Amino acid sequence: MLELKDISFERDNKKILDNISLIIDNNKFVAITGPNGSGKSTLAKIIMGIEKPDSGRIIFNGVDITDFKINERANLGIGFAFQQPVKFKGITVHDLISFAAKRQVKLNEACEYLSDVGLCPRDYISREVNSSLSGGELKRIEIATVAAKKSEFTIFDEPEAGIDLWSFNNLIYVFEKMYKKITGSIVVITHQERILDIADEIILLTDGKIKDRGSKDKIFPKLMKSSKCKFKISKGGTDEI
Repeated sequence: MLELKDISFERDNKKILDNISLIIDNNKFVAITGPNGSGKSTLAKIIMGIEKPDSGRIIFNGVDITDFKINERANLGIGFAFQQPVKFKGITVHDLISFAAKRQVKLNEACEYLSDVGLCPRDYISREVNSSLSGGELKRIEIATVAAKKSEFTIFDEPEAGIDLWSFNNLIYVFEKMYKKITGSIVVITHQERILDIADEIILLTDGKIKDRGSKDKIFPKLMKSSKCKFKISKGGTDEI
């Protein structure tokens, strides 16, 4: 279980997060949405330890991890997929999947992770994770590594960004499969209607505050109403980078 207690964060004299308090229970699929600039990605980075809150505490499974470094949080079972994936010159895709899983992943298993995210295994398994790959390819490889890691608590920061519609459709399947196979929680920062539709709970973040939260049936009608005048809820993926 993850608990955020009165989390606030300010940058350049602007309040990004304003006394955020919430609990995310075990074995939940939670989607966080809201207008651009509402603090969604900042909140995700604070949970992972990429950013540090100005005030408040973060509790994970009863342990105060507010001052823990990124690697310490990862060792406790928190995983993170960046909106813009990083490159690893000299490391193959197979190596990266094994590194994420903390074991030597068999070739057929690694290929299955790649297939799940819409990549042909024979074309990618031995490739280096470097600048020869497009942004969309890197995004899908990163999601494959996160799936292989099987973290207890996994955060995806706008996983749909930079991928084509066919791959986006595959991602819905990947999330559903991850949720069924792992014992843990998944948090997705997203504007995508189809991801929101499979979430157990939706959290609406506006101006750095939790405006509303609840089941799809409770929140979705409000989101669709808000999307007409405040922010856009999209139905599918975007063009590949």
